[in-house]
Amino acid sequence: MARLIAADRPSTLKVETGRLARIDVPMIVVFMAAASMIAIVVLLLLFISWQGIQLFVKDGYSPGTILSPTWDPLANTPAFGLLPFIAGTLVVTAGALLISTPLSVGLAAFLSEVAPNWARSVVQPALEIFVGIPSVVWGWLGLTTLVPFLSDTFSGPLVVSLPVVGKVFSMPGFLTGFSWLAGSLVLSVMILPTITSVSYDSFRAVPQELRTGSLALGTTRWQTIRHILIPAALPGILTAVVLGMTRAAGEALAVQMVIGNSPTLPAAITQPVTTLTSQITLDMGNTVFGEPWQDALWTMSLVLLVLSIASVVLVRLINKRRMPL
Repeated sequence: MARLIAADRPSTLKVETGRLARIDVPMIVVFMAAASMIAIVVLLLLFISWQGIQLFVKDGYSPGTILSPTWDPLANTPAFGLLPFIAGTLVVTAGALLISTPLSVGLAAFLSEVAPNWARSVVQPALEIFVGIPSVVWGWLGLTTLVPFLSDTFSGPLVVSLPVVGKVFSMPGFLTGFSWLAGSLVLSVMILPTITSVSYDSFRAVPQELRTGSLALGTTRWQTIRHILIPAALPGILTAVVLGMTRAAGEALAVQMVIGNSPTLPAAITQPVTTLTSQITLDMGNTVFGEPWQDALWTMSLVLLVLSIASVVLVRLINKRRMPL
Protein backbone atom coordinates (compact mmCIF):
# COMPACT_ATOMS: atom_id res chain seq x y z
CA MET A 1 0.00 0.00 0.00
CA ALA A 2 1.06 3.50 -0.76
CA ARG A 3 1.95 5.48 2.28
CA LEU A 4 0.63 8.98 2.78
CA ILE A 5 3.40 11.27 3.90
CA ALA A 6 2.22 14.48 5.54
CA ALA A 7 3.98 17.51 4.19
CA ASP A 8 5.82 19.54 6.74
CA ARG A 9 4.43 22.99 7.48
CA PRO A 10 6.70 25.60 5.94
CA SER A 11 8.61 27.34 8.60
CA THR A 12 7.94 30.71 6.95
CA LEU A 13 4.14 30.45 7.42
CA LYS A 14 3.06 31.46 10.89
CA VAL A 15 -0.49 31.43 12.21
CA GLU A 16 -1.32 34.71 13.88
CA THR A 17 -3.22 34.05 17.05
CA GLY A 18 -3.10 37.49 18.58
CA ARG A 19 -6.17 39.57 19.46
CA LEU A 20 -5.55 42.12 16.73
CA ALA A 21 -5.51 39.40 14.07
CA ARG A 22 -9.03 38.31 15.04
CA ILE A 23 -10.53 41.80 14.61
CA ASP A 24 -12.50 42.25 11.38
CA VAL A 25 -11.42 45.80 10.57
CA PRO A 26 -13.51 46.23 7.37
CA MET A 27 -16.67 45.14 9.16
CA ILE A 28 -16.00 47.54 12.02
CA VAL A 29 -15.40 50.44 9.60
CA VAL A 30 -18.60 49.72 7.70
CA PHE A 31 -20.56 49.38 10.93
CA MET A 32 -19.22 52.68 12.27
CA ALA A 33 -20.03 54.45 9.02
CA ALA A 34 -23.59 53.13 9.03
CA ALA A 35 -24.03 53.95 12.71
CA SER A 36 -22.72 57.48 12.20
CA MET A 37 -25.19 58.09 9.36
CA ILE A 38 -28.07 56.85 11.49
CA ALA A 39 -26.91 59.03 14.37
CA ILE A 40 -26.68 62.10 12.12
CA VAL A 41 -30.22 61.56 10.81
CA VAL A 42 -31.62 61.01 14.31
CA LEU A 43 -29.85 64.08 15.69
CA LEU A 44 -31.07 66.16 12.76
CA LEU A 45 -34.66 65.05 13.30
CA LEU A 46 -34.42 65.75 17.02
CA PHE A 47 -32.90 69.18 16.46
CA ILE A 48 -35.52 70.27 13.92
CA SER A 49 -38.31 68.89 16.12
CA TRP A 50 -37.00 70.68 19.20
CA GLN A 51 -36.59 73.98 17.39
CA GLY A 52 -39.97 73.55 15.72
CA ILE A 53 -41.91 73.30 18.98
CA GLN A 54 -40.28 76.36 20.57
CA LEU A 55 -43.09 78.52 19.17
CA PHE A 56 -45.46 76.62 21.47
CA VAL A 57 -43.18 75.74 24.38
CA LYS A 58 -41.21 78.97 24.82
CA ASP A 59 -43.32 81.64 23.11
CA GLY A 60 -46.67 80.46 24.42
CA TYR A 61 -48.59 80.10 21.14
CA SER A 62 -51.14 77.32 20.97
CA PRO A 63 -50.70 74.65 18.28
CA GLY A 64 -53.99 75.72 16.73
CA THR A 65 -52.56 79.12 15.81
CA ILE A 66 -50.56 77.62 12.94
CA LEU A 67 -53.86 76.77 11.22
CA SER A 68 -54.80 80.43 11.09
CA PRO A 69 -54.76 82.10 7.63
CA THR A 70 -53.15 85.26 9.04
CA TRP A 71 -49.41 85.82 8.83
CA ASP A 72 -48.28 89.13 10.31
CA PRO A 73 -45.05 88.84 12.33
CA LEU A 74 -44.61 92.64 12.60
CA ALA A 75 -47.95 93.39 14.24
CA ASN A 76 -48.24 94.48 17.86
CA THR A 77 -49.64 91.03 18.53
CA PRO A 78 -47.77 88.90 15.98
CA ALA A 79 -49.79 86.33 14.08
CA PHE A 80 -48.04 83.22 12.79
CA GLY A 81 -50.69 81.40 10.81
CA LEU A 82 -49.02 78.83 8.57
CA LEU A 83 -52.13 77.71 6.69
CA PRO A 84 -51.40 79.80 3.55
CA PHE A 85 -47.88 78.34 3.31
CA ILE A 86 -49.00 74.75 3.91
CA ALA A 87 -51.81 75.08 1.36
CA GLY A 88 -49.49 76.77 -1.13
CA THR A 89 -46.91 73.99 -0.79
CA LEU A 90 -49.53 71.30 -1.30
CA VAL A 91 -51.24 72.85 -4.33
CA VAL A 92 -48.03 73.82 -6.12
CA THR A 93 -46.54 70.37 -5.54
CA ALA A 94 -49.77 68.67 -6.62
CA GLY A 95 -49.88 70.77 -9.78
CA ALA A 96 -46.29 69.87 -10.63
CA LEU A 97 -47.00 66.17 -10.12
CA LEU A 98 -50.15 66.26 -12.24
CA ILE A 99 -48.17 67.79 -15.09
CA SER A 100 -44.94 65.84 -14.75
CA THR A 101 -46.00 62.32 -13.73
CA PRO A 102 -47.81 61.28 -16.96
CA LEU A 103 -45.01 62.73 -19.09
CA SER A 104 -42.29 61.11 -16.99
CA VAL A 105 -43.88 57.65 -16.81
CA GLY A 106 -44.70 57.76 -20.52
CA LEU A 107 -41.15 58.75 -21.37
CA ALA A 108 -39.76 56.01 -19.12
CA ALA A 109 -42.00 53.40 -20.78
CA PHE A 110 -40.99 54.66 -24.22
CA LEU A 111 -37.28 54.47 -23.42
CA SER A 112 -37.59 51.04 -21.85
CA GLU A 113 -39.90 49.27 -24.28
CA VAL A 114 -40.18 51.17 -27.57
CA ALA A 115 -37.19 53.43 -28.24
CA PRO A 116 -34.30 52.12 -30.35
CA ASN A 117 -30.82 52.06 -28.87
CA TRP A 118 -29.73 55.27 -30.59
CA ALA A 119 -32.69 57.20 -29.16
CA ARG A 120 -32.02 55.81 -25.69
CA SER A 121 -28.36 56.78 -25.94
CA VAL A 122 -29.40 60.37 -26.70
CA VAL A 123 -32.25 60.84 -24.23
CA GLN A 124 -30.60 59.34 -21.15
CA PRO A 125 -27.56 61.70 -21.19
CA ALA A 126 -29.96 64.58 -21.81
CA LEU A 127 -31.87 63.64 -18.65
CA GLU A 128 -28.63 63.57 -16.68
CA ILE A 129 -27.83 67.06 -17.96
CA PHE A 130 -31.29 68.21 -16.91
CA VAL A 131 -30.67 66.99 -13.37
CA GLY A 132 -27.42 68.94 -13.21
CA ILE A 133 -28.95 72.29 -14.17
CA PRO A 134 -29.05 74.56 -11.08
CA SER A 135 -32.46 75.55 -9.76
CA VAL A 136 -31.64 79.25 -10.13
CA VAL A 137 -31.37 78.72 -13.89
CA TRP A 138 -34.86 77.25 -14.02
CA GLY A 139 -36.15 80.10 -11.88
CA TRP A 140 -34.50 82.67 -14.11
CA LEU A 141 -35.96 81.07 -17.23
CA GLY A 142 -39.39 81.10 -15.63
CA LEU A 143 -38.99 84.70 -14.52
CA THR A 144 -37.86 86.00 -17.91
CA THR A 145 -39.90 83.76 -20.22
CA LEU A 146 -42.85 82.05 -18.56
CA VAL A 147 -44.09 84.88 -16.34
CA PRO A 148 -44.20 87.51 -19.15
CA PHE A 149 -45.86 84.98 -21.48
CA LEU A 150 -48.65 84.26 -18.99
CA SER A 151 -49.27 87.93 -18.21
CA ASP A 152 -49.32 88.96 -21.89
CA THR A 153 -51.28 86.01 -23.29
CA PHE A 154 -53.85 85.31 -20.56
CA SER A 155 -54.38 88.72 -18.98
CA GLY A 156 -58.17 88.58 -19.45
CA PRO A 157 -60.58 86.43 -17.44
CA LEU A 158 -60.53 82.74 -18.31
CA VAL A 159 -64.07 81.52 -19.06
CA VAL A 160 -65.20 77.98 -19.87
CA SER A 161 -68.68 77.75 -21.42
CA LEU A 162 -70.85 75.19 -23.23
CA PRO A 163 -73.23 75.89 -26.13
CA VAL A 164 -76.42 74.97 -24.24
CA VAL A 165 -75.46 75.31 -20.59
CA GLY A 166 -73.60 78.58 -20.94
CA LYS A 167 -70.83 79.65 -18.61
CA VAL A 168 -69.58 76.74 -16.55
CA PHE A 169 -66.42 78.07 -14.98
CA SER A 170 -64.47 81.29 -14.86
CA MET A 171 -61.40 82.66 -13.12
CA PRO A 172 -59.48 85.92 -13.21
CA GLY A 173 -56.61 86.23 -15.63
CA PHE A 174 -52.92 86.60 -14.89
CA LEU A 175 -52.31 90.11 -13.61
CA THR A 176 -48.53 89.90 -13.46
CA GLY A 177 -47.82 86.28 -14.42
CA PHE A 178 -46.51 85.41 -10.94
CA SER A 179 -48.86 82.62 -9.97
CA TRP A 180 -49.50 79.16 -8.66
CA LEU A 181 -49.47 77.82 -12.25
CA ALA A 182 -46.06 79.35 -12.97
CA GLY A 183 -44.58 77.66 -9.91
CA SER A 184 -46.11 74.30 -10.84
CA LEU A 185 -44.84 74.52 -14.42
CA VAL A 186 -41.28 75.30 -13.33
CA LEU A 187 -41.32 72.51 -10.76
CA SER A 188 -42.76 70.02 -13.26
CA VAL A 189 -39.75 70.56 -15.53
CA MET A 190 -37.34 70.23 -12.60
CA ILE A 191 -38.74 66.94 -11.28
CA LEU A 192 -39.31 65.33 -14.68
CA PRO A 193 -35.77 63.82 -14.93
CA THR A 194 -36.01 62.37 -11.41
CA ILE A 195 -39.33 60.61 -11.97
CA THR A 196 -38.28 59.46 -15.44
CA SER A 197 -34.95 57.95 -14.32
CA VAL A 198 -36.40 56.01 -11.37
CA SER A 199 -39.42 54.85 -13.41
CA TYR A 200 -37.12 53.70 -16.21
CA ASP A 201 -35.10 51.60 -13.76
CA SER A 202 -38.36 50.12 -12.46
CA PHE A 203 -39.46 49.12 -15.96
CA ARG A 204 -36.07 47.55 -16.72
CA ALA A 205 -36.23 45.59 -13.45
CA VAL A 206 -39.38 43.74 -14.59
CA PRO A 207 -38.38 40.18 -15.62
CA GLN A 208 -38.16 39.62 -19.36
CA GLU A 209 -40.28 36.48 -19.01
CA LEU A 210 -43.34 38.63 -18.32
CA ARG A 211 -42.85 40.48 -21.60
CA THR A 212 -42.28 37.38 -23.70
CA GLY A 213 -45.12 35.50 -22.04
CA SER A 214 -47.55 38.33 -22.64
CA LEU A 215 -46.53 38.75 -26.27
CA ALA A 216 -46.74 34.97 -26.79
CA LEU A 217 -50.39 35.09 -25.76
CA GLY A 218 -51.11 37.44 -28.64
CA THR A 219 -51.21 40.80 -26.86
CA THR A 220 -49.89 43.92 -28.49
CA ARG A 221 -46.95 45.91 -27.18
CA TRP A 222 -49.25 48.61 -25.77
CA GLN A 223 -51.41 45.99 -24.02
CA THR A 224 -48.29 44.45 -22.52
CA ILE A 225 -47.10 47.84 -21.24
CA ARG A 226 -50.51 48.78 -19.89
CA HIS A 227 -51.63 45.52 -18.28
CA ILE A 228 -48.33 43.82 -17.41
CA LEU A 229 -45.39 46.20 -17.11
CA ILE A 230 -47.03 49.18 -15.43
CA PRO A 231 -48.66 47.08 -12.66
CA ALA A 232 -45.42 45.16 -12.15
CA ALA A 233 -43.35 48.35 -11.97
CA LEU A 234 -45.92 50.33 -9.97
CA PRO A 235 -44.03 50.21 -6.63
CA GLY A 236 -40.98 51.73 -8.31
CA ILE A 237 -43.13 54.29 -10.10
CA LEU A 238 -44.72 55.34 -6.81
CA THR A 239 -41.26 55.68 -5.31
CA ALA A 240 -40.27 57.88 -8.24
CA VAL A 241 -43.34 60.06 -7.71
CA VAL A 242 -42.52 60.43 -4.01
CA LEU A 243 -38.95 61.42 -4.81
CA GLY A 244 -40.25 63.99 -7.26
CA MET A 245 -42.78 65.22 -4.73
CA THR A 246 -40.20 65.69 -2.01
CA ARG A 247 -37.94 67.47 -4.51
CA ALA A 248 -40.81 69.77 -5.49
CA ALA A 249 -41.92 70.44 -1.91
CA GLY A 250 -38.35 71.23 -0.82
CA GLU A 251 -37.46 73.50 -3.74
CA ALA A 252 -37.15 77.14 -2.69
CA LEU A 253 -35.26 79.44 -5.04
CA ALA A 254 -36.84 78.56 -8.40
CA VAL A 255 -40.36 78.65 -6.95
CA GLN A 256 -39.71 81.88 -5.08
CA MET A 257 -38.75 83.62 -8.31
CA VAL A 258 -42.02 82.88 -10.15
CA ILE A 259 -44.73 82.23 -7.57
CA GLY A 260 -45.40 85.79 -6.39
CA ASN A 261 -44.82 85.10 -2.64
CA SER A 262 -48.22 86.32 -1.46
CA PRO A 263 -49.15 84.88 1.98
CA THR A 264 -52.78 84.21 1.01
CA LEU A 265 -54.77 81.04 0.61
CA PRO A 266 -54.72 79.63 -2.95
CA ALA A 267 -57.85 80.78 -4.78
CA ALA A 268 -57.02 80.16 -8.45
CA ILE A 269 -54.10 78.94 -10.53
CA THR A 270 -53.72 82.47 -11.89
CA GLN A 271 -53.15 84.06 -8.47
CA PRO A 272 -49.85 84.46 -6.60
CA VAL A 273 -49.28 82.23 -3.58
CA THR A 274 -46.33 81.19 -1.47
CA THR A 275 -44.84 78.02 -0.03
CA LEU A 276 -43.10 76.97 3.15
CA THR A 277 -39.64 76.95 1.62
CA SER A 278 -40.14 80.28 -0.16
CA GLN A 279 -41.23 82.03 3.01
CA ILE A 280 -38.33 80.57 4.99
CA THR A 281 -35.81 81.90 2.49
CA LEU A 282 -37.51 85.29 2.37
CA ASP A 283 -37.69 85.80 6.15
CA MET A 284 -34.62 84.07 7.50
CA GLY A 285 -32.47 87.19 7.02
CA ASN A 286 -34.92 89.43 8.87
CA THR A 287 -35.17 87.52 12.14
CA VAL A 288 -33.13 87.39 15.33
CA PHE A 289 -32.24 84.14 17.04
CA GLY A 290 -34.69 83.29 19.79
CA GLU A 291 -37.49 85.58 18.63
CA PRO A 292 -40.98 84.18 17.94
CA TRP A 293 -40.60 85.08 14.26
CA GLN A 294 -37.59 82.80 13.88
CA ASP A 295 -39.27 80.12 15.96
CA ALA A 296 -42.16 80.25 13.49
CA LEU A 297 -39.72 79.62 10.66
CA TRP A 298 -38.43 76.56 12.51
CA THR A 299 -42.04 75.43 12.87
CA MET A 300 -42.37 75.73 9.09
CA SER A 301 -39.33 73.49 8.74
CA LEU A 302 -40.88 70.96 11.09
CA VAL A 303 -44.16 70.98 9.13
CA LEU A 304 -42.23 70.46 5.89
CA LEU A 305 -40.33 67.56 7.47
CA VAL A 306 -43.58 65.97 8.66
CA LEU A 307 -45.09 66.27 5.17
CA SER A 308 -42.04 64.57 3.63
CA ILE A 309 -42.04 61.73 6.17
CA ALA A 310 -45.79 61.24 5.76
CA SER A 311 -45.46 60.91 1.99
CA VAL A 312 -42.70 58.29 2.33
CA VAL A 313 -44.71 56.31 4.89
CA LEU A 314 -47.80 56.46 2.67
CA VAL A 315 -45.96 55.00 -0.31
CA ARG A 316 -44.44 52.26 1.81
CA LEU A 317 -47.90 51.31 3.06
CA ILE A 318 -49.22 51.22 -0.50
CA ASN A 319 -46.33 49.05 -1.66
CA LYS A 320 -46.78 46.75 1.33
CA ARG A 321 -50.44 46.20 0.49
CA ARG A 322 -49.48 45.30 -3.08
CA MET A 323 -46.92 42.70 -2.04
CA PRO A 324 -48.10 39.09 -2.37
CA LEU A 325 -48.74 37.20 0.81
